[in-house]
Formats: sequence, structure tokens, C-alpha cells
Amino acid sequence: MASNAPVGKPTDMSAPHMPKVAGIDSTVPGPPHTAAPLPGVPAAAAPSDPVPPPGALIQDRLAAWVSDLTTLHELTERLIRTSSLDEALREVLGAGAALVGARRGMAVLEPADGLGPASTIGLGLAHSDLGTIETVPRGTSSYGRLLDGLPDPVHPERVPDPIAIRDVRTEEGLDPRHREVAARLGYAASYALPLATEEAGRLGAAVWLYDEPAEPTDRQRHLIGLYGRFATEQLARLLQVERARVQVATVAEELLPSRLPRVPGVQLAARHRTGPRGGGDWYDALPLPEGALGLAVGSVSGTGPSALAAMGRLRASLRAYAVMEGEDPVAVLSDLELLLRLTEPARSATALFAYAEPAQRRIVLAGAGHAPPLVIGERRTEFVETSLSAPLGMLSCWEAPSVELSPAPGETVLLYTDGLLRRTGDAMDRAFARLHAAASSVPKADRGDPGAVADHVLRTLLPEGLDTAVDGEDVVLLAARFD
Repeated sequence: MASNAPVGKPTDMSAPHMPKVAGIDSTVPGPPHTAAPLPGVPAAAAPSDPVPPPGALIQDRLAAWVSDLTTLHELTERLIRTSSLDEALREVLGAGAALVGARRGMAVLEPADGLGPASTIGLGLAHSDLGTIETVPRGTSSYGRLLDGLPDPVHPERVPDPIAIRDVRTEEGLDPRHREVAARLGYAASYALPLATEEAGRLGAAVWLYDEPAEPTDRQRHLIGLYGRFATEQLARLLQVERARVQVATVAEELLPSRLPRVPGVQLAARHRTGPRGGGDWYDALPLPEGALGLAVGSVSGTGPSALAAMGRLRASLRAYAVMEGEDPVAVLSDLELLLRLTEPARSATALFAYAEPAQRRIVLAGAGHAPPLVIGERRTEFVETSLSAPLGMLSCWEAPSVELSPAPGETVLLYTDGLLRRTGDAMDRAFARLHAAASSVPKADRGDPGAVADHVLRTLLPEGLDTAVDGEDVVLLAARFD
């Protein structure tokens, strides 16, 4: 039958030793001596047993407790350094396996509030193995019982007890499918721990698998119970961050174009990556009269909801000015400067607006404190020489000369925000050099697709991707390939 030892229940910390399970020695050190009564408490002892000196037993127990605390400190320190839910779940699985003396396991994240996200992570188990385990009827599996167990009607906040299956072959009440899966995957026992606390609620469950019939000792149960409570609190914090990031990303995407326009003579592609708090980077592409096309990228100072709201207002205003006087990019940005200075004097922004005539392969553009576009083609990869200008909101009257360029057939004009450069972690001159090198190295087969060009630049500059757990600037790329 399943063991119902409560999580964190004080237990005897002086178990003789930790059993070897499936040929694996637990990394948690055991007390150097077996348990014995405290001085003054009678106990039977073999005549040949040496009598420990007074205080030796207390010293041994103190040494064991210090060892346990050191182990927990090291494991929790490693857990604190995790920055994503998947990373934290993998750390919990690895630490838990060491604490209970197991080799394999799985963790299921399934918040009880139903708001997600939900995921399943394995340790020493292939993806197909996880799928096989999930074929066990949920109500009969140990982790399923922890996730779906009804709350105590008297104490609904009560955390469910761990579930130990000492021997799958002889355990009563198991579903036949459970025994079949255990035989197929080669495990003989399991120990399931709820990832739940009264404060955080039920977030999920972790289960570790033994290769031979076994169960954790009282001391191991105590340690994994303490670690499990701390792990649940860390998972709850990361869950809040992940949900906030998803909400911010959703709002940001709703404020950006739902689709790019189709204009004869040009192909468009955009890439937008946002951090956990959300920034004010944006892009836009809108068809204009007589077959023209307006292209814009920009960045609003600040992060969070206020920056997102300001970004939405700025983008909407630029669209209106572009429709009225898009053929003059300087006038568009000048009007935008006046609006920003009057309505949001404490905020600054950078922007670049380009008026493109795809049929003539002609572009007129102006920038306000923004990084210059990059022209990528078979015979050249070069930055457009734009005039230096202050960001919007920094001067009482903004105006800077526009520049004109004529892309050759097959060339791509890449517009981007400063976040692409700053996310590299390099100084700006070095970041510009890296961007130029990345654009120059676009494979010939990809040059006909502006989306492939943007993806190549992103992968080259940020090979590990945009770490969404690290608060930083957004990244925006807008690529226009001219036929």
C-alpha cells in the first residue's frame, strides 16, 4: 500500500545508512553511527558493543544534521539560479533523484487553477517513455492521484501526502496497465511527491523511479519534503513571471500589425521578440496611394504596460501622418515629434520612416535617433548613410534631412531596432560590425526570402535566442526585398 508519510514530518535523522538502489549510491551523506537512545534512556546493547563516550552520540547527530543542511543549501542555491520553468523542473528532478536515491523520474507541471502553462519533463526518460507512462489511467498513477486528488473537505488547503510504491509487482490496487508499463520501462518502485504548499497551492507533482523494489528512508523523506516545499515556492515565482511574460507578449502582438500588406514589387517579413516585461519596440508597414509603401520601425523609452501603451499611440499616430504626407518622411517625423512633445513630454522615442515606391525601386527615408538600415544584396552589404539626429522628444523642434536610395533587383533593405544590437552585449561599434558580418554571411539560397534573411541575422547575432527570462530590450526586424 502507498506510504502516507507527510511532507516535512520530523523524523529520526540518524538512520544507519542509505540503501543502495539499483547500483547507485545516494549522494546524501548518512550519519556515521547508528541511532541510539539519548544519555539516561536505557537501551539493549550487545555485550561486545563499545559504550560510546558521553556526548559522542549528540556530536554524531549534529554532524548528520549539518551535513543535511549543507546538502539542502547547495541544492536550493542551484535551484534559485534557474530562470525558467523548464530549467527549474529539470533541476528539481535531478536534485530529488539524488535525495531519494533514484535514477530516473518525471515532473508534471499542471497548476490547479487551470491557467497553465502545463508541461512534462523527464529525467533519464525519452519522450516516448513519458508518453508510455501517460497511458496508465490517470486516476491510478501516483502522480495523477496527487494532481487530481480531491481536497480535504475539512482542511481544503491541506497538501496531499507523498505516495510510495515499494514494489510494482506486489503492490495492491494497481491497474494492470501500470504493471505492464513498469515492466516495459524496467522500473520496480516509485516515489511521488506533490509540488504543492498551502500558500502556492498545487502546481504539479514529481515522481522518481527505482530500478529495484525500494522506498526512501525516513531521513530521505524528510529531506525531499523540505526541498519539495522550497522548490514549489520557486516554481510559483517562476510561474508568475512566465504568465506575466505571456500576457505582455500577447498585448504587444495585438498592438502590432496582424499581417503585412502585399504590394507588387516587394516582399515583406517581420520578426518581433519581446522580453518578460515588454518594451516599446514596434514596426509597421502600410500601403499608400499610387502603389507606394510606408515602412517604419521605432522604439519608445521604458518598459512595461506604460511603454506598450505609448508604443500603440505612437504607431497609430505615425500611420495617420503617413497617409497624409508619407511622401515626405521628414514631415511625418516632424509631426510625430510635435505630438510626442505636447502629449507625453516626459517620454522620448526613436523612429525611422521610409517612403518606398517598389515599381521604381526607390526609397526616401528619414530617421530620428534611430540606427541606419542595412542593404543586403549579391554585390553589396552596406549601411545606409543617414544624417545624425536626436530622438523624438529631445528637441524643441526636430528636423533632419532625408536620404534616398535605390535598391537593386533582389536586394533586401533591413530595418531594425537598437535592441538587436544591445542584446548582443557588445559595445555599439562592435555590435554594428557583427550585424554587418551576419548580413554578409546570408546564404545565397536564402537571399530570395526576406524572412530567411531576418532569421539568419537573428540566429547569427543571438545564437542562443532571446532569453525571455532576462529583462532586456525588445528586438524588431523588418525586411523588404525588392523584385
